Parts: sequence; C-alpha cells; structure tokens
Amino acid sequence: MGEQEQESVELEAVEVMEEQPTTDDQSDYSSWPPAIRFDIPPHKTYHFSRHFRASSNPNNFLKGVKWSPDGSCFLTSSDDNTLSLFTLPDYDNCIDEKACSSAAIEDSFPASLALTEGEAIYDYCWYPYMSASDPVSCVFATTTRDHPIHLWDTSTGQLRCTYRAYDAMDEITAAFSIGFNPSGTKIFAGYNKSIRIFDIHRPGRDFQQHSTIQGNKEGQAGIISSIAFSPSHTGMLATGSYSQTTAIHREDNMELLYVLHGQEGGVTHVQFSKDGNYLYTGGRKDPYILCWDIRNTVEIVYKLYRSSESTNQRIQFDTEPYGRYLGTGGQDGLVHMYDLQTGQWVSSFQAASDTVSGFSFHPFLPMAATSSGHRRFVGLDESDEELSLTLRDDENCASVWGFSVYSAEDYAANANLGDSNGQLDQENS
Repeated sequence: MGEQEQESVELEAVEVMEEQPTTDDQSDYSSWPPAIRFDIPPHKTYHFSRHFRASSNPNNFLKGVKWSPDGSCFLTSSDDNTLSLFTLPDYDNCIDEKACSSAAIEDSFPASLALTEGEAIYDYCWYPYMSASDPVSCVFATTTRDHPIHLWDTSTGQLRCTYRAYDAMDEITAAFSIGFNPSGTKIFAGYNKSIRIFDIHRPGRDFQQHSTIQGNKEGQAGIISSIAFSPSHTGMLATGSYSQTTAIHREDNMELLYVLHGQEGGVTHVQFSKDGNYLYTGGRKDPYILCWDIRNTVEIVYKLYRSSESTNQRIQFDTEPYGRYLGTGGQDGLVHMYDLQTGQWVSSFQAASDTVSGFSFHPFLPMAATSSGHRRFVGLDESDEELSLTLRDDENCASVWGFSVYSAEDYAANANLGDSNGQLDQENS
C-alpha cells in the first residue's frame, strides 16, 4: 500500500472525531459529583500485580497511570514497553465499598488490552472526547524512542494512525512529550528546543514547527518533557523542560508569554488548576511541587513536599474533580493529599511498599488509581527470576482506591468545597 493510500485510510479512521461526542457516563454525576473525604483512609478496591510479572522482563515496573476521560478504564505504562488497559467491570457501583472486592494475591480481573511498543515509551495521552459508548473515539496516542507518534484503537488494539516528524537529515525523530489540545483536533508534541503540531485528521508527515528559542536566544531551552493545556479555554498551554524551566504559550500562534524558573531539577510534569489560574510543576530529583499564579508569576505561591530526592523517575500528581485537593506519590510509597486553597498537607495513605510513580483521580467518581515500582539491580549471585519471586504483592503493582464521600446534607452545608483556590483568589485580589 502506497503512502498516499495509507494516509487516506487513516484519514477515514479519524474523520468522525470532528463530531467530538460528549461522555454520557458523567451525566448522572453532573448535578452533584461526590465530594471526597480525605480525613478517612481510602480502601483498596482493585489490585493488579501478576499481570506485570508475566512480562519477559522479570525486573518490570510501572511508570505511570492515567484514567480515560469517561472514567470507564485506566491505562498503565510499564518498563517492558507495554501499555495495559484495565476496564472497570461495573464502575457505576464502585462508590459502594461493599460492591467491589479486594484481591491482593491474584489480580482483580485481567487486562482488557496490552499493547507493546518497539522501544521505551516516553509519553501517552487520551483523546479528550473519548467515550466507551462511541468506539471511534476510543483512542490514545503514544510516543516512543526512535518511533513516530502512534494513535491506538482501544477497542481492537490496532494502530489507527501515525504522525511522523523528521529532522534535518530526513530521519524520523521521536517526541518526548505529547498532548491533545482541548478541542481534540491537534496533537502538540515536544522535542529538543521545539514543538511540532499535528492535525489529527491529516496523519503522515505534515506538521507545524515552532522553536522554543527566540531569535535573541531567549526562551525555553532543552527537551520539552511535558505539555498541559488550560482547562478554562483561555487558549494557553504550559510546557516543561529538562532545562528546569516552565513556559507559558498561546495555543493559536505559540507566542511565548513568559518563562518560570524555580524548579531544582528538570521539569517532568505540569498541570493547570481547574479554573486555569494556577499552574503546578514537578521536577526530577526535586522534592517540591511548585504552585504558580499565572496572573502574577513574580513569586512562587507555595511548595508541596513529596519524597523524590534520589530518583530519576517521573512522579505523577493529579487534582481531584473539584480541583481543591492535589494528590501525589513518592519514593516512600505514600500518597500525600494537599489542600490547594492553603497549600497545607491534609492526609496521606500507604499505597505501596516501593515508589508510587503514578497517581490519577477518577474524572468524576470518588476513586483514584496508583502505579508503583522502580528498577531493581540484582546482585552477582542473584538472577532476574529470583528477584521477581522476592517481590511483594504491593510492589511493582497498580491499584484502584475508593474514597469515602460527604453526604448530600454535608455537601450542601459546605458549599465552598467546589470553590477551587477561592481563598487564594481573595487574598490576591
């Protein structure tokens, strides 16, 4: 099949995405999403460890976890270059602690899909309008070393599209980070000192390229390691770089607005608050998540501690559906919760016995998923197989946690729960 014919077939595969379907699964919770109680420790709802030890790599470990936009499933990335998809059997009933059993020895249920890439996985992201009720929208994008960007179909496990970038030698160059824009029409990909933008309806080698370094040598240097878009549709996006900087751009023309300095390590994760007024950044071997007010970036608003001083791993954090609390993992196996209105620590719980590299809140249910693990180096008298047998069930694993919620009466009495960063806004006004 020629390249033009292949791109024609790929174009038909993504053409229907222009309709941008809404997620019907969230309609039941739009009027009153359950407000999570963090003063009560969560219970482990599902657990998965055997799946990741069946790999050809006995020293396999998880690198991250992300919920799908409709909340029907979550995706994990592991060191054996595999992405595993776990679909909740009946996630509407998972609010009830008694409705979901916990299994520590055997996996709660098998993975519905496992995709293996050819090289190490740099980044992955969900199509923002993904809905299980519309199979055409059930896709996610990945970028791996020495490979183009791939768009995968979660229903069939087939490769839907490829988006290829070339360097000056006309060789394929891999993106280090990717992200869909809020409208779901483009893929923004981070490279060394540049960002390339692909139209999802035009697979192939067509893209726009924007340098992150301006003519006067100012701007954002280094590899663009993370990308995040403002959820308030202000047309802004943030990019983190291994040069220890975070930059804010305009989405329409990639104009550089300002560059933030303050991270002690290379920035590995950036995320906006729900109202789009604040930005949270985390770095490699940096024990603090920094909070920035993007309306006044002169000073850091506050710092949130996490245990990550001696690991090169990305430590993922996330904000809960209301946007008032942030959860983050760390090397100590704990998940810490912080109140984003005050920057104060709220609670923590033991999620694993090793590094919790991934943490992701469910988009609208009182649940969260964690992934754990780190690379273990075997001794001279120990084999990889023996190392795998010594792992505990709460190491190199993925878990789903169920949180307690406020009653409707308590929620009505505490209406300020939904006012994300309201206190900070009043103080800054």
